[in-house]
Amino acid sequence: MLDGPDAVRQSLAAGAAGIALLHLERALTGAGSWQDAHTRIREAATGPLDGGQHTGLYYGTPAIAFLLHLAGKADSRYEATAATLDQHVIRLTRRRLAAATARREHGAAASLGEYDLFYGLAGIGALLMQRIPASDTFADLLRYLAVLVRPYQHDGIMLPGWWAGHDPDPTLPTPGGHANLGMAHGAAGILALLALAMRHGHIVEGHAEAIDQLTRWFDRWRQYDADGGTWWPQWLTLDDLRTGRVSQPEPGRPSWCYGTPGIARALQLAAIVTADPTRRADAENALADCLTHRHVNRLTDLGLCHGLAGLYVTAQQAAADAQTPAVKQQLPALATAIQTAVHQPDQDGNAGLLTGYAGIHLAAEAARHGTTNSGWETCLLIV
Repeated sequence: MLDGPDAVRQSLAAGAAGIALLHLERALTGAGSWQDAHTRIREAATGPLDGGQHTGLYYGTPAIAFLLHLAGKADSRYEATAATLDQHVIRLTRRRLAAATARREHGAAASLGEYDLFYGLAGIGALLMQRIPASDTFADLLRYLAVLVRPYQHDGIMLPGWWAGHDPDPTLPTPGGHANLGMAHGAAGILALLALAMRHGHIVEGHAEAIDQLTRWFDRWRQYDADGGTWWPQWLTLDDLRTGRVSQPEPGRPSWCYGTPGIARALQLAAIVTADPTRRADAENALADCLTHRHVNRLTDLGLCHGLAGLYVTAQQAAADAQTPAVKQQLPALATAIQTAVHQPDQDGNAGLLTGYAGIHLAAEAARHGTTNSGWETCLLIV
């Protein structure tokens, strides 16, 4: 395992790899120079790469492969290196699938790192879907996810297959584990990848059944606020499953990572691929409600992960697919807000993608141009 500057360099979440995405996007829009973009890409990709079992879309070889894939679409000089890294990613995926299969066979609970977007197989699947979607490796990963979502009984309680046998955070204990519902670490990320794969024609056995199981899970745990707005808990505990009631007392912030926006986008994608106009409209209305002032004003930061930038790019992609007008109607005000926000002074010097400068400015670029050019947002599983 690498540490120090080499580890930070290949972090899509907080390091040079994520920052390079901003400079690539700016070069493509004409807002920045190609010389600067090439410099930033080389900074991220030059040096030893971490290819260990702990790596994923947001760190290590897969993160650099993602960056070079996007860069290679604009400049062919990156294609050969990206193709070489594909082989490393395939080998990593095979090792990760073997470990996940062995874990299931031994009856142990999963961990978030096994399957989540940041470091697990959902994130690696997002990369494979962009790079080598017709490969047997991607098909096997989809089969794993289709099996993973099947519920199982434990001590008289039916647990979802993605039940994590640990706390979501050391400061937030959930004795006995938890079922994470969010896009970054939970069921919404799994659902989004399965739906996007199906949308692009990559379908495996059990695929439709897995999407149905996940959407029914979100139906079961849907909550309503005092104004009738939809929300979902960030995660469910054993007590929640025993009682059938959520312990989270009120909606969380309207964030991409854990909140209703990410979940609603995943449900919208699922409704599109299953040709369910009722569920599609329902998901779009749930997301549109998050874009009103009473919810947007509850955001306390600007970043992609749990701030205004993530809310905007999620809504932008949902609006492009929307069959109802609600999300599209709210989008201009949100676009103005994120473009205004980038001119605020940087308080903490965070330049990273997920919570810092790079992600905020990428969202502002998307708002300014009405779209993205590099495809960087595919790392969020919203498209």
